[in-house]
Amino acid sequence: MPAASNTHLVLIPSYNPGPKVLDTVRAALAQWTPVWVVVDGSTDGSAEKLQALAATNDGLKVIVLPENRGKGAAVLEGISNAAAAGFSHVLTMDSDGQHPADLIPAFMAASQAEPASMVLGKPVFDADAPALRVNGRKVSNGWANLETLWMGIGDSLYGFRVYPVQPLMKIMRANRFMRRFDFDPEAVVRLCWAGVKPVNIDAPVRYFRADQGGVSHFRYLRDNTLLTWMHTRLFLGFVLRLPWLLLRRLFG
Repeated sequence: MPAASNTHLVLIPSYNPGPKVLDTVRAALAQWTPVWVVVDGSTDGSAEKLQALAATNDGLKVIVLPENRGKGAAVLEGISNAAAAGFSHVLTMDSDGQHPADLIPAFMAASQAEPASMVLGKPVFDADAPALRVNGRKVSNGWANLETLWMGIGDSLYGFRVYPVQPLMKIMRANRFMRRFDFDPEAVVRLCWAGVKPVNIDAPVRYFRADQGGVSHFRYLRDNTLLTWMHTRLFLGFVLRLPWLLLRRLFG
């Protein structure tokens, strides 16, 4: 039987995920309940398939957005609904099968042991991982650790993680950014600034080829430009916060 909780739920933002989505959701449901999926304006028929699955499983809730708004916007919709329903934490995971559903209980247990912290997956890559993606994320990780004075972000981009809902919702509602691919790294930096401690746990990540049903919405020029603009904003914010961050590091 999957573990059940009235404080922690699995939240899966989903946009045109391809055939892996049903396997992903079933794998999550086998480990945890409830599981919520936010369908971010998908046009591939996955919303209808997920709604049919939800009709047969009380542990699954499907929220359908009328148009594509971006991963961060989908997460904000999910956590806003979660807060209204009384949940305090969400574990986010991708809908395309890249993240390890079997580690959901371990991540939830770590969050329950330290509810004021965020639990971050630190990716362990398989042999199929694109070298450009693996090496490129080192740049984002370097900036994220500088911007937080090395508070302990193991990986800034890996989206398999547990967030405390209220701090994340407060940050997102006060910030008009963090709505698309920039969500994952900006969320951890700003949560660190807010005093939310990161806890890192190793977790495998798998990249599927197209012939394996893999779907990627990452666009190198578009998304690297977005990340560059994001880290420019964050570095300016870091400079403004530097005296306070140094005091916290020294005496906190």
